[in-house]
Amino acid sequence: QLDLLWTRKQNVMYNLFDWPTQKHSKLIILAIANTMDLPERIMMNRVASRLVCLLFKLWDFSNIVRFFCVLTLAKLSSPLVGNIVAALSGDARRCLDICRRATEICEFVSQKRTPEIVRMAHVTEAIDEMFSSPYINAIRNASLHEQIFLKAILAEFRRAGVEEATVQQVYRQHVALCRIEGMQSPTVSEIMAICSRLGACRLLLVESSNKYLHMRVRLNISQDDVMYALKDE
Repeated sequence: QLDLLWTRKQNVMYNLFDWPTQKHSKLIILAIANTMDLPERIMMNRVASRLVCLLFKLWDFSNIVRFFCVLTLAKLSSPLVGNIVAALSGDARRCLDICRRATEICEFVSQKRTPEIVRMAHVTEAIDEMFSSPYINAIRNASLHEQIFLKAILAEFRRAGVEEATVQQVYRQHVALCRIEGMQSPTVSEIMAICSRLGACRLLLVESSNKYLHMRVRLNISQDDVMYALKDE
């Protein structure tokens, strides 16, 4: 994940992509990132100039269903799984997680009676289990501004192409979302309190520092889970 190697001076990425250019080097570096315009968005010219980029579209519903059917031959449940995964992020890994958990549930049930194949009930149970974690319930029960703060984090991650941001950057997104909703924006002290509460719930990983607005934050759960928890908000 190339975006996780980003640093302020970008020395890590520069050195990484410099190795294949060395004399007699036989090294080829392949890197992936979820942001299509990552080189233009965050990379210095000295790093971006060393890259050859290939763009791949997000998987839509039909792609995921075909992928699911090829792997499992379970056409019964593939539309359900495909719809849920495509609605979130198009990440086929989540599809595989659901399939794996459904298989585990089926195997556990089969230990108590005659063996059986994975059925729709197993898939549905796996989906319900995956999207009803304590973290997701915590987000759904969070205050309105705590939920907006999480939305602001997602917006900032999409803008920057890096899954880390300062509280100040997230605060700007939070204020913008409040304006769109016609709500009063929280004060800086209120934002810091929101950030602290979300960190205490382990929804966020907050840098231990006295930098306040310049503290860096990361999500402690996947962006898919945050989007799922907030999809009806």
